[in-house]
Amino acid sequence: MSDYYSGKRGRNLYEPHARESFRLSRSRIENFLKCPRCFYVDRRLGVDQPPGYPFSLNSAVDALLKKEFDVHRAEHSKHPLFERYGIDAVPFLHPMINTWRNTLEGLQYEHKPSGFLVTGAVDDIWQNSNGELYVVDYKATAKNGEVNIDAEWQKGYKNQIEMYQWLLRHQKDAFKVSSVGYFVYVNGKTDAKAFDARLEFDMKVIPYEGDDSWVEGKLIEIKECLMSDKLPSASADCDFCVYRKAVQDALEPYLKS
Repeated sequence: MSDYYSGKRGRNLYEPHARESFRLSRSRIENFLKCPRCFYVDRRLGVDQPPGYPFSLNSAVDALLKKEFDVHRAEHSKHPLFERYGIDAVPFLHPMINTWRNTLEGLQYEHKPSGFLVTGAVDDIWQNSNGELYVVDYKATAKNGEVNIDAEWQKGYKNQIEMYQWLLRHQKDAFKVSSVGYFVYVNGKTDAKAFDARLEFDMKVIPYEGDDSWVEGKLIEIKECLMSDKLPSASADCDFCVYRKAVQDALEPYLKS
């Protein structure tokens, strides 16, 4: 058996008649939005998609950005980016901030209508002078030209911000959460004369006006999907569904012989 991918599993499966809440992460909700069939096969039948290899460089950038903003969090001071982009904020100082950023815990809310314990690990939270909170997400890339969030495949980035806004609004402390979120996008520079054992980045802050009104309805759709004994239809836009169908068609003559 592969050390990287185990295939079918017997845990973290949705049981339609279970009494306890079912843990549902922000990333799994995004999987449902992309393809209900793949989501069902994962959460109900126990066969997840093979994971991609971790982007260690992106993880390093994420960790260093958190350290950098944590310095200003402790000092209750503005990061230089706030001055450059005219952002009225400081990093939010709260005793739960490290829990909210921990992927094993994160922001949590028990959504009674669906029976899901919804979770999500936020990268950062800023607070303006009126006490409103801004959800912040770090992104790293290396491309020529200016970075943006306009591509169709980046819709998941926007969903991510909105899920975190929704989770923050449902914390027991009843935070005031702005509809504006921010992407801190770092872009590796490729125009240097040499590598010299160092990689430099341009940093850009991109505001995004979020709308989390879709979340409640989607949670109910997810429950209906998982409660059903019928497999959702394959998606023509899902590479995994297309791959499985192509393999099935290619193998069919051999399986008949």
